Amino acid sequence: MKVYDDKHIKNVVLLGSSKSGKTTLAETMLFEAGLINRRGTVEDKNTVSDYHEIEHDRGNSVYATSLHTEWRDYKINMIDTPGLDDFMGEIVSSLRVADTCLMVINSQYGVEVNTELIWNYVEKYKKPVIFALNQLDHAKSNFEGAVESVKNRFGNAPVLMQYPVNQGDGFNGIIDLLKMTYYKFPADGGKPEKLPIPDGEKDRAEELHNELVEKAAENDEALMELYFEKGSLDEDELRQGLKIGMLKQEVFPIFCISAKKNMGSGRLMGFIDNVAPSAIEMNGETTIDGKEIACDPKQKTSLFVFKTINEPFLGKVTFFKVCTGELKVGTDLVNHKTGSSEKINQLFIMDGKNRTNVEKLSAGDIGASVKLKETFTNHTLSAKDFRIQYMPIEFPEPRIRTAIRAKDKNDDEKLAEALKEIGQEDPTSVFEFSREVKQMILAAQGELHLAVVDWKLKKIYGIEAEMFKPRIPYRETIQKSSDGSYRHKKQSGGAGQFGEVFLRVDPYYEGAALPADLNIRGKDEIDLDWGGKLVFHNCIVGGVIDQRFIPSILKGVMEKMEEGPLTGSYVRDVRVFVYDGKMHPVDSNDISFKIAGAQAFKQAFVHASPKILEPVYDVEVMVPEDLMGEVMTDLQSRRSIIMGMDAVNNYQVIKARTPLAEMYKYTTTLRSLTQGRASFKARFAEYSPVPPDLQQRLYEEHLATEQEA
Repeated sequence: MKVYDDKHIKNVVLLGSSKSGKTTLAETMLFEAGLINRRGTVEDKNTVSDYHEIEHDRGNSVYATSLHTEWRDYKINMIDTPGLDDFMGEIVSSLRVADTCLMVINSQYGVEVNTELIWNYVEKYKKPVIFALNQLDHAKSNFEGAVESVKNRFGNAPVLMQYPVNQGDGFNGIIDLLKMTYYKFPADGGKPEKLPIPDGEKDRAEELHNELVEKAAENDEALMELYFEKGSLDEDELRQGLKIGMLKQEVFPIFCISAKKNMGSGRLMGFIDNVAPSAIEMNGETTIDGKEIACDPKQKTSLFVFKTINEPFLGKVTFFKVCTGELKVGTDLVNHKTGSSEKINQLFIMDGKNRTNVEKLSAGDIGASVKLKETFTNHTLSAKDFRIQYMPIEFPEPRIRTAIRAKDKNDDEKLAEALKEIGQEDPTSVFEFSREVKQMILAAQGELHLAVVDWKLKKIYGIEAEMFKPRIPYRETIQKSSDGSYRHKKQSGGAGQFGEVFLRVDPYYEGAALPADLNIRGKDEIDLDWGGKLVFHNCIVGGVIDQRFIPSILKGVMEKMEEGPLTGSYVRDVRVFVYDGKMHPVDSNDISFKIAGAQAFKQAFVHASPKILEPVYDVEVMVPEDLMGEVMTDLQSRRSIIMGMDAVNNYQVIKARTPLAEMYKYTTTLRSLTQGRASFKARFAEYSPVPPDLQQRLYEEHLATEQEA
């Protein structure tokens, strides 16, 4: 394979909602460039991109797939991404290493909810964008409506590069406003005729061409002066202005295509070659200490890992972008995060499941290697004397939690190991064993995401697992002050055990006044691992309890705080004052005071008006205006508090605070209510008191469970 330099490498990520045609477009671009002899289809399960068995089973993209094509002395690296927000992790990691976003829009629907969700990350990474309005050959194609939705959502930046002739079933032509040429396609697509613009289209084409010229000129002072001087710009000047605008995110070119019929893809690829920026023209990568490192082939070698995947016959495949220098086979690099060394024994360009060996890759290129033992997604590899770590990808927070266990208990350990491996491959799949609720918990983006994990467990690891509603990690606290005491006395022949403790508990909050009747002699302020605080005060006077036993009392209190009396949940935000007690000159020891402290705390806690707290999440639902009522009603049925609403284009963003206990399988309900046209995100907000009737029910359920045990 030809080795391309940094100036002739373009990295493009294909983005868009499900069924917008990204995979079909990728296939067409490969065919147009002559890299494949025939085009596969998603329906026939033979595309280069969607090659995984699970993608064939489900009929849609699940993984982001790296591809490449070569077009007129340029190499275009493409990453075809899924269109469902359940797989947003694949989208975000691909966006991170791309230099241009090709946003594919279904011309029947225009901007969809997933377009909006993806756009949040496009803006975050400040990437240049090209819009490709696809499926113009569909009977329900609405080019004008789709363009209007793009302009309504993205303001003045979108600009027409082309418009269709005879859209719908008879679609066969595109007016190109940059080249001022009419491309007329055969009925079944392919190579077009280049013709003069028809008389009936000349006025419209001239008007839109002038808009394009003005848009290109306004991004550069020199071009603007040239435009005023000549009254127009030539094709090369237009390209220059468009590139400057794209880099500033002030120009989003709009192209017309039918990926299915191979109409317009060649012109789109030519624009990517000539105008879309390469890595060396983009801002550099940012390190964890805030430095910007430019893409420079003359610098020492460094690369950023954006994806890892386990392939059946290859093992672990590591995908990366070369950020600086040149990467050659046999290069030794260091993972400065882990301190481990990795040797690049093999270097590939990946096209789906197909791989092509290469000897080296230049800065800005995307490639893969295998069998890197200690390197995973978000890691940086660099030369030994080039200590550097690039900023990691921030993956979206999980939106669904489920408890999981192996159907065969003997497979529990095997299940845990498998879920850890899946999490290394997919950082949006988060697994933990919760000591608090005593369950294995799997967090993911949605039900489809969980279904993919379940598929992997069965097909790859041979584990049958079941998922079920997880317990809620409640917290317990108190609402008033209370005293408690306990005498621990045990005699069994020789030395016995004796310890007596008197203590007081009251609620902790910032700025709480100290009790006037106690003499504070010592204080421990402990930030609890599970949130909140314990403030422990030693108020012993007169030596009734020796100082060496105070840490044992604290230890006993801490142990009791790990299992509250109402639901067995963690206790938080409590102050404890140990103010009296007794000890025995022979029988008192650490264990005696630990037990006495624990029981005195439990007694005081029960009489201090204990309260159960539940985790509450900030939820944002993006929903079309016409479906807002159903979504609002459902949220309110989940004990949500509506915090406000914002309008985004033709969508409403409903902001609510919702208890975690009410969020189980919300993704399924929302998809059902809105026919998949809405999406949501959730982030932990706070712990809040549960209603009294729910507290009573939770307490009774816990009591019944303890009695059964």
